[in-house]
Amino acid sequence: MPINKSSVRHKKMKRLFLAFSLFFVTPVSAAEITSKITDSVQLGVQGAAVQSTRIGASYSVSGTNIQSSAFGGVAGAGTYPINTAGQAFSFSESINTADTVVTSQTVTSGQIASPNLYGDSVTQIGGDKGTLAGRIS
Repeated sequence: MPINKSSVRHKKMKRLFLAFSLFFVTPVSAAEITSKITDSVQLGVQGAAVQSTRIGASYSVSGTNIQSSAFGGVAGAGTYPINTAGQAFSFSESINTADTVVTSQTVTSGQIASPNLYGDSVTQIGGDKGTLAGRIS
């Protein structure tokens, strides 16, 4: 079957037209797209705080070659005579008294002047806004 030169030429023209038509397409408008660069600094000052937990009482006694006639307990020292006079002995007594419960504290101008500190306490001193320094470069 003979090839028709005009049909080949027509196909080439179609391909060229499609290729060149891309140059005539209207470009997408970028007028609605904006770009902004924003910098910010955030500075904060923590207020003063106290966290305090009461501890309970504990009492402990141990020893060798001693008797226990009266345990001291959390109220104070006990009575512990030696079993065999003249022989070596060891003795240990320890006490940890409980915290006294505080039921009220005085607040002046929104501050507790002298907060109650129990046996397990953490304190935090408040910051000063005059010493803050923030900079963006």
